[in-house]
Amino acid sequence: MSAAPYAGISLALLTTSAYNTGLILEKRALGRMPALDVRRVARLVGSLLASPAWLAGFALMLAGLACQVIVLTFEPVSVVQPVLASGVALVLILSRLVLRERLGAAEAWCVALMATSVVLLALSADGTTAETGHHASAGWMAAVIIPSVLLGLLVAASPMRARPGRHRSPATGICYGVSTGLLYGVASLATKGLAGVLSGNHTVAGIAAGIVTSPYLYVLAGCCGAALLLYQAALQACRASILVPVSSVVSSVYFVVAGTWLFHEQLPASPVKLGLRLAGIALAGVVLVVLSRQAPEQALSPAAGKRSARAGAL
Repeated sequence: MSAAPYAGISLALLTTSAYNTGLILEKRALGRMPALDVRRVARLVGSLLASPAWLAGFALMLAGLACQVIVLTFEPVSVVQPVLASGVALVLILSRLVLRERLGAAEAWCVALMATSVVLLALSADGTTAETGHHASAGWMAAVIIPSVLLGLLVAASPMRARPGRHRSPATGICYGVSTGLLYGVASLATKGLAGVLSGNHTVAGIAAGIVTSPYLYVLAGCCGAALLLYQAALQACRASILVPVSSVVSSVYFVVAGTWLFHEQLPASPVKLGLRLAGIALAGVVLVVLSRQAPEQALSPAAGKRSARAGAL
């Protein structure tokens, strides 16, 4: 870990704040658009690019992703990803303030517990550099990434066959959540791979050349592009209370488990700090699972869907 152990935690919080604020802006913009069909990519992309409000949210999300590359150069996956996952709590808060969605008592407790998990992770920082991995075996990365991408696309195939529209059943949101979670998890692995380029080069030219020639750049672009299109259609068609937590659960668990193993990162040697680290990770995971189970059992009626869209546009 870096000499300033809390700098990475702070930057990770800034990253997830920018990313998830952008997500809320996109959600509000999508409420004003016609129904998106992920099978018609050109029309979908055209609708998104024609919306200045959506572009503003997208730019903020890109800023968050750029910060993620930086923070992964000096912080281990087991610290960064749970902090990034805490953005789900921010989504719930902003959904209440911006989209006028109700924050229930259980969700309010989850927000408090997620904040506690971030504090535990910060306290587990020990100031060493040995536990941050920068490089992984290309063969093992391919063996993990390729099946994960194929599985993500396969899971997305089911809701894609359904008729496009707003507020489909919770099962649709779960499928999209699992699919986008896997794709974003793979993108996070590629981001971690690119972070190794930053750590191994000390000049602007060296960094630029390393990034352009790295296969991780193209894995990141492909997975983010596919996940982005799926996520936008899902945001419009499904409840955010289903999609966002499920997608975050899948991507977080996938990235922490696969990333820690592939990049040979070690947990803290101190039993106290190890306990704090594991408690923070476990608490974040439990909160995300609880949030994913807070979704209503039935889809909104068309009339309710129209009211929700109007509320999101306010």
